[in-house]
Amino acid sequence: MAGPHDRDSRPNRPHRAHGRPRTEHRERRENRDTPEKRASRDSPEKRKSRDTPEKRTPRDTPERREKRSSHNWPEKESPRHHQRSPERRQRQRPISYTSSERSSDPLSFDSLAKLDAVNEKLSRQPQEKERLLEPREKDRSYVRQKEKVVTGRVIKDRGKHRRKSDYHREKRRVVSGPLAEEGRAHKREAYIDEESGKKRFGRKCKISAIVVIVLLIILIPVGIYASKKNGGGGESSGGGADPANSNLKDVSESDIPAAAKNTVLDPFTWYDTTDFNVTYTNVTVGGLSIMGLNSAWDDKAQANSNVPALNKKFAYGAMPMRGVNLGGWLSLEPFITPSFFSSYKESQGIIDEYTLTKELGPQKAAKTLEKHYSQFIQEEDFKAMRDAGFDHVRIPYSYWAVTTYPGDPYVPKISWRYLLRGIEYCRKYGLRVNLDLHALPGSQNGWNHSGRQGAIGWLNGTDGDLNAQRSLDIHTQLSTFFAQPRYDNVITIYGLANEPKMIKLKTSDVVAWEAKAIDIVRKNGMQQYVAIGDGFLGLTKWNGQLSGVKDVILDVHQYTIFNKNQINFTHQKKIQYACQGWTEQMKQSVDVSTGFGPTICGEWSQADTDCTLYLNNVHTGSRWEGTLPTGDPTTSVTEPDCPPNSGTCSCDKANADPSSYSDDYKQWLMMYAEAQMVSFEQGWGWFYWTWTAESATQWSWKV
Repeated sequence: MAGPHDRDSRPNRPHRAHGRPRTEHRERRENRDTPEKRASRDSPEKRKSRDTPEKRTPRDTPERREKRSSHNWPEKESPRHHQRSPERRQRQRPISYTSSERSSDPLSFDSLAKLDAVNEKLSRQPQEKERLLEPREKDRSYVRQKEKVVTGRVIKDRGKHRRKSDYHREKRRVVSGPLAEEGRAHKREAYIDEESGKKRFGRKCKISAIVVIVLLIILIPVGIYASKKNGGGGESSGGGADPANSNLKDVSESDIPAAAKNTVLDPFTWYDTTDFNVTYTNVTVGGLSIMGLNSAWDDKAQANSNVPALNKKFAYGAMPMRGVNLGGWLSLEPFITPSFFSSYKESQGIIDEYTLTKELGPQKAAKTLEKHYSQFIQEEDFKAMRDAGFDHVRIPYSYWAVTTYPGDPYVPKISWRYLLRGIEYCRKYGLRVNLDLHALPGSQNGWNHSGRQGAIGWLNGTDGDLNAQRSLDIHTQLSTFFAQPRYDNVITIYGLANEPKMIKLKTSDVVAWEAKAIDIVRKNGMQQYVAIGDGFLGLTKWNGQLSGVKDVILDVHQYTIFNKNQINFTHQKKIQYACQGWTEQMKQSVDVSTGFGPTICGEWSQADTDCTLYLNNVHTGSRWEGTLPTGDPTTSVTEPDCPPNSGTCSCDKANADPSSYSDDYKQWLMMYAEAQMVSFEQGWGWFYWTWTAESATQWSWKV
């Protein structure tokens, strides 16, 4: 099949390897002007005829066009051989790129203007060179690439002798988000749009383009840092005006059956009805309500030009995922939203979502948390994620979105409709979803982000087996619901349990539970990838586990700040550990002969210390300052654990406003983030933790 650059496939362009054909030269000699012809043409009679007013017609008239079209041109003297076609004229113009062709939508921050200038300077020289290329030479340079299209989406077997000018011509100047790292971590394969045949993905960038993304994290003014601070009193810092809920005018309260009034199916009790279908329905799938969903959906959206649209296959394993987490939204985490907890005294023991909702009571808890669900993450956030260059979003949510059990104080089911709306926003902006069940009955790890801090009551303790079965029942409902065709393209990863603490649980019990859960998911019709956590065992321990089970991804979370033997690494050693230690671990893990196979980093951050307020639990200190007495000798840190020769181990600088960061520290943060991204793309990709936070600067991508 002729490729897009094959010479014979070009319209309106005859073969011209050695200039004009000889026959054409001969005919031109025979038809050239002679003195006799000029004398005849310039005779008085001819001039008079031409100068007659009725004969002086405009050059392009219907009469002249008809006359030209009816003329019997000799085969080799056809006008199309004397006049270049529009396509040919376009090909012969010097190449020049507009800013819109080279970059994503510009962000309105002064710091980016300097980055633009630097990138423009770097790209100017190669652009000047490519303007000198003749069309035929450029065509030959494309041919030299010897690219072979495989499955309509992936380009392999690239030519090894590409000219430097080819790389310069492919370069894009991107100033926003992961787009700036295009082709950085390893040789990425190219996405081909089936309809246009255009290459969409997989070009190497220089290191100058790579660092832009991380500079943004550091240099963008922290506009929301101060605006989101709030006194608390159990109230979230979401801020903003109450939603208008104008779509309620199209329905009547009398349309709501008496049995459904004042329940989660009554839209007149909802705090926010924006973009929800408020027409009443009691239809459920898997026992879960479809209330709020619209009946139609569209999967044509594309997050960016480097990845396929939702209705086309994402080449997992060839295209690295570049995603972000929505931590602290549907599953509370105190360090992300400290305003929920800061107004309470330590003696009150309000340390997690369990104790918070118990303190607030059912009605106030429902009102408070629904306002948080509505305001903490909104549609504009999903658009911003898309504009930042992300192609995946990991959405943590808790089991009480589905149901609650006797004794649970959690707010039941309200977060369910916000989860569904969040998925629809992802669909709108072409973002693929990694669903993450972050909190399971009984708590799978005993940490505050599992809902209840303390003992592990899942596969452990008196009710361990009961809670394990409850978790399977929840997955039965969830997988039945998300097996609907509307989720085939937008949800691509389905997580079973976030961070099961397998260093405290029996490994064989957790793996057996995961095998049961995977079987349930598959029997209910979900064909998406299933994600399981590494359980902090270390990636090497997963070699051979769940062998024979297809389409399962191992999810590892990599931080240095939570380990006593790593938080005290110097800056140089942290970067070395990311570049060498994590890189080798990922390479080993994705190789089925030495590791599990498909592996992603589901969480990582730029954080340099564990000083962030409430990061290690509410009203507790830090390893950095040596103020973390946990009661467990294996985790307690009662002596400062910062890098040697770093001076005083104080959290003052770590928690300072980013505007006070030194240039050297900004540069280090840049290098540290880039080192991690390069490392994790040796696997299947990564998800940054997290998109936004009230005050945790080094954890918030949005900040």
